Amino acid sequence: MWFFGGQETQRFRVHYKDPAAQEKLTSQLTKFLRDKFLPTGKRLAIVCVGTDRSTGDSLGPLTGTLLSRDFPGIPVFGTLDDPIHAANLSEKVAEINSKLKNPFIIALDACLGQSESVGYISCKEGALKPGTGVNKELPEVGNMNVVGIVNVGGFMEYFVLQNTRLSLVMQMAEILAASIGEAVSNLSLTVDAGDLPAAASKWLD
Repeated sequence: MWFFGGQETQRFRVHYKDPAAQEKLTSQLTKFLRDKFLPTGKRLAIVCVGTDRSTGDSLGPLTGTLLSRDFPGIPVFGTLDDPIHAANLSEKVAEINSKLKNPFIIALDACLGQSESVGYISCKEGALKPGTGVNKELPEVGNMNVVGIVNVGGFMEYFVLQNTRLSLVMQMAEILAASIGEAVSNLSLTVDAGDLPAAASKWLD
């Protein structure tokens, strides 16, 4: 869980109630993966941060669960059954880096923000900074971050997270899981395997 402090011109954003939210997010993620992931030759990992013990902070593991169910070929870490949260983040990330040999990581988390930003899903190149929304110092994760702004930050953050509507979190998780899954699938459907770096091609097979 982290705090989203405002608008950034380089950050893509779309509201979950936008009728074309899934299509827009899928398009943006597909472009990012083509431009940033494929040239690295690394394997891909989706790391969903959060805990099912807090409604607001369950966006990550909910998305991870839906993604692993609907797109079983994608390496997903952080689900309702096996969450990645503040207490085990360092250990889990080290394990992922060891198993997949320092993969390209898309890190996903819920965050708090300004009232006018609630309901927005955003993505940006660079590491996720979990814990900032609840004043915790945790290691940065990933090469790209995707976040869903689930509630207002700045005051009594833990109480706010516990009182976040599950309906909001669930709808955002469904859009996130479908968009990430389709974006990754688009790579294998539209890019010839011979054009992929060896590591990426091996993973997509």
